[in-house]
Amino acid sequence: MSDLHSFGRTGIDGKLIRGDRAMGKDRQVLFITGFLSKRWGNKSKALAQWCEEQGWGFCCYDVRGFGDSEGRFTDYTLSDWIADARSVCTLLKDGPPTTIVGNSLGGWIAWLIAQEFELVDRLILIAPAFNMMGVRATQIAPERRQAWQSTGWMPWDDDPLHKDWALSWKWVEESEAYWQATFDRLRPVHTTILHGLQDSVILPEGSREFARLLLAKAPGFPIDLNLIPGDHRLSSPEQVEQFHKLVLG
Repeated sequence: MSDLHSFGRTGIDGKLIRGDRAMGKDRQVLFITGFLSKRWGNKSKALAQWCEEQGWGFCCYDVRGFGDSEGRFTDYTLSDWIADARSVCTLLKDGPPTTIVGNSLGGWIAWLIAQEFELVDRLILIAPAFNMMGVRATQIAPERRQAWQSTGWMPWDDDPLHKDWALSWKWVEESEAYWQATFDRLRPVHTTILHGLQDSVILPEGSREFARLLLAKAPGFPIDLNLIPGDHRLSSPEQVEQFHKLVLG
């Protein structure tokens, strides 16, 4: 984007949250990345282009401890990443109504943040990872779960992309606590979920269950659940075009 500029927000620990923002009119889009993903990837680049074409604002950022932001990854947990999203949303308060696009774990963070900020009136959640670490703790072998809890650390899995990024057991405890409070404060933000039926990373059943629980708590809540053919990345031309249409509304 031609008018994109970098910014820094100081976290409670003094470390910088670094991101990029372009001003616009009528609407702005905030992109919240997934777990262990930097702010500039295929989805954020596409969003930035679409926003520029519409004359909208756009914003993305890296969480503390990852990407270009300051801090060590092992010093932060889910509550810190939520605090980072909250800080960036505060920055956007001077702009037009906001759509948050959250990818994977960023989808759940987007949901939680949208309940706090009046400027957010639309949510697009892509393969949202509700209670990501709590669910993960139930999926691994009991002995590995016990080792995670007793030693306090474990990588997400042994994949080369993840094995060097140790997660504290606090991630699990916080994930479960936030999940228990997920529906405690509800704003009728129009929410669209896009989830691949063949997603083996974050199973689509999680999105089904989220929608079921939400509508049981608040019948008539403006939520659209779109389960489509595809994997976790949803990167085919057809899937990108469906994503594009959702963003433009």
